[in-house]
Amino acid sequence: PDRGYNVVGTTDYRPRLNTIAIEFAPVAPGAAPAAGQEQTGVKATLADTMLLTDDKGADATGLDPLNGVRAASGDMPILPQADNGKLALDNEAIVRLPDGSMFISDEYGPNIYRFSADGHLLSATQPPAAFVPMRHGTPNFASDNPGPGAAEPDPKDPETGRQNNQGLEGMAMTPDGKFLIAVLQSAPRQDGGDSPATRQNTRALVYDASDLAHLKLAHEYVVPLPVFKDAKGKTKIAAQSEIVALSDKTFLMLARDSGNGQGLKGDTSLVRQIFVVDVSAATDIAGGAFDAADKPLAPKGVLDPSVMPAKLTPFIDINDKGELGRFGLHNGAPNDKNNLSEKWEAMSVVSVLDPKLPDDYFLFVANDNDFLAQDGFQVGAPYKAEDGADVDTMFLVYQVTLPGLAGK
Repeated sequence: PDRGYNVVGTTDYRPRLNTIAIEFAPVAPGAAPAAGQEQTGVKATLADTMLLTDDKGADATGLDPLNGVRAASGDMPILPQADNGKLALDNEAIVRLPDGSMFISDEYGPNIYRFSADGHLLSATQPPAAFVPMRHGTPNFASDNPGPGAAEPDPKDPETGRQNNQGLEGMAMTPDGKFLIAVLQSAPRQDGGDSPATRQNTRALVYDASDLAHLKLAHEYVVPLPVFKDAKGKTKIAAQSEIVALSDKTFLMLARDSGNGQGLKGDTSLVRQIFVVDVSAATDIAGGAFDAADKPLAPKGVLDPSVMPAKLTPFIDINDKGELGRFGLHNGAPNDKNNLSEKWEAMSVVSVLDPKLPDDYFLFVANDNDFLAQDGFQVGAPYKAEDGADVDTMFLVYQVTLPGLAGK
């Protein structure tokens, strides 16, 4: 989970890693589940919780760092620091490694952190300057979600760098373990990220992961996010929420709209879709002029003509009425427990373990329920989500064919 439930603003919620045990009984593609068994195929159980600490062993926090910046020291770059002195984390993507350690990306930095198997911070990687949020010419990691009694940042939004709450949302290791790919949720502020209508040109960072303690930026590409019209006919960009690496040149990417789904006033989502992203023919901008904060590559959302973006190919429409209906789910009214929630932000693949289908995988897709509950309890106090929202964690599982993945 990320930084906890936003009661008034953020709270001193301790960042953690929850391990979920899953039992899965698949239904054959196209088949209908038995009556009354539509949503019994996945049984998820909380198996373990591990709290995260900084490099000195002190607790981390989900609090908005406001103006707090921890000075660089040794190999550690500057880091977001809350008013209580704790390392501020808004965790998003997780990559677990064979040695038990893990990479975790966050939204505040937006940084990539490596933690030990027991949750101790080992190293941190700061992205290029174009990603780092700046206010008044200095790094400022505030997300405009101040805790109770705290002031809003000045200005409210960064002047350049990642937009508030639009950090490294997607991250994945390539199947060969050689590269770590991280994707910004939407374009940096200077590249049109200051508006939901122009934030299309986000970026993918590809790091050489041969030295886990010192990631090295190897490639960087522009990824064009989907453009759509909202219910009022206004142009919007669907931000990305998660990726699964298929190689160092291709990955799956989940993109979605905002403000629609179970527990919210808007009930019908217009975009929840998984794409195949191919950067083979895209311009590699790593280490170039566009990595500086003062050199936009897409001012007001218009991409510099010297840059060729990645190619997107539609793969799975999560909102598909027929597929959802097979399992008693829907997109839109009635806004009940069977209406998909807003934030679908997790993906992972596992082999179907069928020798006759060596290229087939189960693609697990999960939501972020945003801690929306009517009987919540966090940081020593009960809470109740607004408007009666009570959203479960949910898993959708697709059987997909990914040719050649097993050999990579």
